[in-house]
Amino acid sequence: MTSAEPKPTAVLDQPQPRGDLREWIDRAEAAGQIQRLVGADWDLEIGGLTEMVCHQARRPRCLLFDEIKDHPPGWRVLTNTSVTPALAAITLGLPVGLTAAELVQAWRAKTRRIHLTPVQEVADGPILENVLRGADVDLYRFPTPRWHEEDGGRYLGTGDAVVTRDPEDGQINVGTYRMMVQDRDKLGLYISPGHHGRLHRDKYFSRGEPMPVVAVFGADPLLFTAGAMRMPITMNEYEWVGAVQGAPLEVIRGPLTGLPIPARAEIAIEGFVYPERSLPEGPFGEFTGYYASAVRQEPYVQVEALYHRHTPIILGSPPMRPPSDSHYVRTTVLQGLIWEALEAAGVPDVRGVAHLPSAGWGMLVISIRQRYGGHARQAAMIAAQSSGGAYLGRYVVVVDEDVDPFNVDDVLWALWTRSDPAESLDLIHDCWSTPLDPRISPERRARRQFTNSRLIIDATRPFHWREEFPPSVGASEALQARLREKWGDDLLA
Repeated sequence: MTSAEPKPTAVLDQPQPRGDLREWIDRAEAAGQIQRLVGADWDLEIGGLTEMVCHQARRPRCLLFDEIKDHPPGWRVLTNTSVTPALAAITLGLPVGLTAAELVQAWRAKTRRIHLTPVQEVADGPILENVLRGADVDLYRFPTPRWHEEDGGRYLGTGDAVVTRDPEDGQINVGTYRMMVQDRDKLGLYISPGHHGRLHRDKYFSRGEPMPVVAVFGADPLLFTAGAMRMPITMNEYEWVGAVQGAPLEVIRGPLTGLPIPARAEIAIEGFVYPERSLPEGPFGEFTGYYASAVRQEPYVQVEALYHRHTPIILGSPPMRPPSDSHYVRTTVLQGLIWEALEAAGVPDVRGVAHLPSAGWGMLVISIRQRYGGHARQAAMIAAQSSGGAYLGRYVVVVDEDVDPFNVDDVLWALWTRSDPAESLDLIHDCWSTPLDPRISPERRARRQFTNSRLIIDATRPFHWREEFPPSVGASEALQARLREKWGDDLLA
């Protein structure tokens, strides 16, 4: 059962997220980006509808599920929070109405004006409206979905934020890791090698100590975005959120772990991950679009305290075959990071950085205006190993400035006509990957060799004879502008 058609999209003048999921929903609804669905089953229906709307809808929308089977009205699940550029703009505090390419430029301009903002510790907040400890902890009270048909259980942690602290220097990290409900007071916690939460866990375990954990399962999508990004290990993601939203994030010191809990979160837990304690975890459909890991023993969080608002909302982001429901916000931030890394390394005349939606992080396209021999290879090599591009990449394609890196047809045309397999390819071995990479062979997986290779493709006009390269066919920008002025844009709508 669905509500009426969403309101027409409105253009909001630089809305600013305020760290509260309910305020974010109000902004998204005012922009006509929310679709309310009533009566869905937590078992597969929420996950299936989320995927279908993300991939098949002509006008995809953020979905807010209410009156979920077996649960009281008002206990809701929110999904598809970044299936349009407008939703990404609302999360990042940018103007609604920008294209994906314009979002990256607006984001880069904004990041130059903001500074990390320390959290503000407070004594109380909506997250403490319901406090349960010990035997009262019951994770089954929430309408946690079983997202995919072959999943091994219900995953409360998909659009989550997992907070840990480095036992050596006290640095706080916020990461997004999958969390499967194992029991009323136990949550699986799978963290891939190389991620900061895994580094923290390894340090605690090497000391024979349990790792304190806070996990948040409903907050402004900006916090989820921060957790999902590959920030520098020295950066506090809470402070990044404060910078982006323009105000300190309010946090409450967890009474059991001492870790900061967002005061306006919907659901949060405190607990500990113990060495030598594990439970079967998985399988779980992942962001590559595959079940890349089977059931295996993994550490879990022993939940000691559960906090939630009245009528709490789960923020869900079920991994799926790309493009994912969080595509626009994640790629906007990642593309900005890669572009900044290129400029910091002295690469001139970068005109665009894009991840092709259907390839997820696996295909990165960089547009440059060539200035010297080797310019294209330089850009590709640096981007492939930058903080925003190093994790589970596969292909890096460099194109000329006349090719739109966001347009798949443009990119494939450049690949076909400007690259040559014998001259335009370079291969990098042993790059950062993950156990979730479906292309890692069983033999290498058994050796825990979680690396892959990267293919660099120079799809630019060969620099040394570019002036002799045949001119391309197509209406010039000047001609297109004249035609739009005379005939209007309705022909292209």
